[in-house]
Amino acid sequence: MLALPDVSGVAALMAEPTRAAILTRLLDGRPRAAGELAACAGVSAQAASNHLSRLLASGLVVVRPAGRQRHYALSKREVAEALEALAALAPQPAASPVPLGLRFARTCYDHLAGTLGVALTEAFLEKGLLLKDGPRYRTSPKGEAHFAGWGLGLTALRQGRRPFARACLDWSERRPHLAGALGAALLEKFLQLRWVARPSSGRALRLTLGGRRALESQLHLRLPPS
Repeated sequence: MLALPDVSGVAALMAEPTRAAILTRLLDGRPRAAGELAACAGVSAQAASNHLSRLLASGLVVVRPAGRQRHYALSKREVAEALEALAALAPQPAASPVPLGLRFARTCYDHLAGTLGVALTEAFLEKGLLLKDGPRYRTSPKGEAHFAGWGLGLTALRQGRRPFARACLDWSERRPHLAGALGAALLEKFLQLRWVARPSSGRALRLTLGGRRALESQLHLRLPPS
């Protein structure tokens, strides 16, 4: 038989409810203190510390010093991708629907997700800016000019180690949004342009009035209220 990686150990670590809550809290890419992670998971500081120790030992999270505190973050992008993939496979509980703000626009680790992320990706495809290439995307000449007009250095993005542009199944919309180096660069650019705003905590993003007008004008997006 073909020897495959044993996923049972890491799957069990992620599946435990408290650890799943902690990992989900870290999905926005920002390091957080143990006390905040304990509060979001609804457990004591000691219980959170025990779970964080296991996540550290497994390599799923890392510690980043912040003055006298220790802040925790996901160890790498692949951990976030695994969590998002599991969320897309899991049934959505009818008793606790996704909050509207989180569903409309949120971070998927370092790229844009939710209704806005999916709508953007579909607009890029409809307008021929992106072309499907299996599970990945490539830019057309028209797309090269468009993204360069937004100030994105596509050559540098292609030279990195991560995929340039790929499809990421959105767990709330159940349709793909844009991930990879291009997806991350787009979110960073939208934040710089103040087309979207990031709150002090949480993953939800706010589409600003300027951002809505720019996207409606340039891509003819018709978005629901955010």
